[in-house]
Amino acid sequence: MTITRKLSRTEMAQRVAADIQEGAYVNLGIGAPTLVANYLGDKEVFLHSENGLLGMGPSPAPGEEDDDLINAGKQHVTLLTGGAFFHHADSFSMMRGGHLDIAVLGAFQVSVKGDLANWHTGAEGSIPAVGGAMDLATGARQVFVMMDHLTKSGESKLVPECTYPLTGIGCVSRIYTDLAVLEVTSDGLQVIEICADIDFDELQKLSGVPLFR
Repeated sequence: MTITRKLSRTEMAQRVAADIQEGAYVNLGIGAPTLVANYLGDKEVFLHSENGLLGMGPSPAPGEEDDDLINAGKQHVTLLTGGAFFHHADSFSMMRGGHLDIAVLGAFQVSVKGDLANWHTGAEGSIPAVGGAMDLATGARQVFVMMDHLTKSGESKLVPECTYPLTGIGCVSRIYTDLAVLEVTSDGLQVIEICADIDFDELQKLSGVPLFR
């Protein structure tokens, strides 16, 4: 099966941003999810970073970077009017205490039940610790996953059961991939939107797990 059109990382970030409601408190995970900050437009959304920031704005223009303004992934960010800095422990209290509406996270695997594996694959030299991912996965009211639909070897990241170490159980609300947007429901994975030049049957075949519309 040849896919000639699928979403780029930028387009995936734009699609996620479109579903973030006005007034939401949101954490953007390390990696591709940080791109979402650039596409929120005029919506009043309060972006949180686990290293102790609330009120982050989009990425700074080239040459305007401030080394004192970085997110958890050590990328330069901006701070909007009214933004705040606070202790790392206070930041984790926000994450664990149910004060975030949405966490946008990357993933290695998501199961049909909404289980999330996003911190370790067992590969040598991979990240040795989970960081704040477990806190975000269990503490946020909704978890949006942003990931490629397939691995580099062509295997689906949607799985019946996660085979990598779990980050959270039944925590994922919605999945945004370069091929589709899917809702995690009690009946399984519902296709909300197909974003590539394939039909439902082709998406079903690529996914390797039951889907419904």
